[in-house]
Amino acid sequence: MLPHNDLADDFDENADSEELYEHHRIVTDKGQALIRLDKFLMDRLPNVTRNKLQEAIKAESIKVNGTSIKSSYKVKPFDVITVTLAEPPRETDVLPEDIPLNIVYEDEDVLLVNKPAGMVVHPAYNNWTGTLVNALVFHLQNLPTHRNGEIRPGLVHRIDKDTSGLLVIAKTELAMAHLARQFFDHSIERTYYALVWGIPAEPKGTVTGHIGRSIKDRKVMAVYPDGSFGKPAVTHYEVLETFSYCSLLKCNLETGRTHQIRAHMKHIGHPLFNDATYGGDKIMKGQQTGSYKAFVQNTFEVLPRQALHAKSLGFVHPRTNEFIYFESELPEDFTAGLERWRQYGKILAQRAGD
Repeated sequence: MLPHNDLADDFDENADSEELYEHHRIVTDKGQALIRLDKFLMDRLPNVTRNKLQEAIKAESIKVNGTSIKSSYKVKPFDVITVTLAEPPRETDVLPEDIPLNIVYEDEDVLLVNKPAGMVVHPAYNNWTGTLVNALVFHLQNLPTHRNGEIRPGLVHRIDKDTSGLLVIAKTELAMAHLARQFFDHSIERTYYALVWGIPAEPKGTVTGHIGRSIKDRKVMAVYPDGSFGKPAVTHYEVLETFSYCSLLKCNLETGRTHQIRAHMKHIGHPLFNDATYGGDKIMKGQQTGSYKAFVQNTFEVLPRQALHAKSLGFVHPRTNEFIYFESELPEDFTAGLERWRQYGKILAQRAGD
């Protein structure tokens, strides 16, 4: 039987996502002769080397009947062989584009970039050019090691178009499989900074509740606390600073669902500031006075997107097995928005003291 491609879930090109996608599923025939798994797959999968297969097997990205195996496993009749990777199967070629990248770290296995708000991560409908992946293909093709055909940008997670911050990209098959497994196992350490409407009742807390696509609007993710739909999601938060009607939160993701922080914050009544998709692009707290409305509108213009930044990222290096950790500075628009709220808080405090 020939392999076929299936997506494990709907793929939103511009959204946070770290699913493992099924690239191939092969069910062997009843007359299948006993043969090593890696040799079997080399005959079935296009443009794949034995080294790639062995690295994928080592990283548990290839399974037989749902179980991790070794390269020496002998394929048997009616075995179900699956190949799962972080990046969805591609249907179109990605053209290299000379787009500047803010590279935080790079070695032979991984590349970390600080993505600006407004940049789409992956080419998709209406966004075939100007994406992070277009820039990565250009960057990687200029490396001497690209000549052997092994290097390509491997996305193991994504952040929204209008979210800024750190992304790690795999440059080898080993790194791709290794990092994908860490994300899947939720062992990656990630911190986001979020400016939200209102002040949470508790300075620290955890938001739980399954997240899945809204029944009313598939572009929006909804929270299903009873677990009746969607996938389990856990977000830990800590209040870092308050500004009368807004708060700066540090959010740590235990899981990585699409729009997780945005959906969870709306669920507890604190949508992200200027998040149009989840209702944060209008006044949610404070009096609807003329001067306050003008202040909020001006701050929307200063920070013209959801106030969310991927601040830090820590993971086990796929080659050295050492834990490495990176932080990024808040971008100018986020910093400017915070400063406006700080100044407004001082004005309110001064008025209260008069």
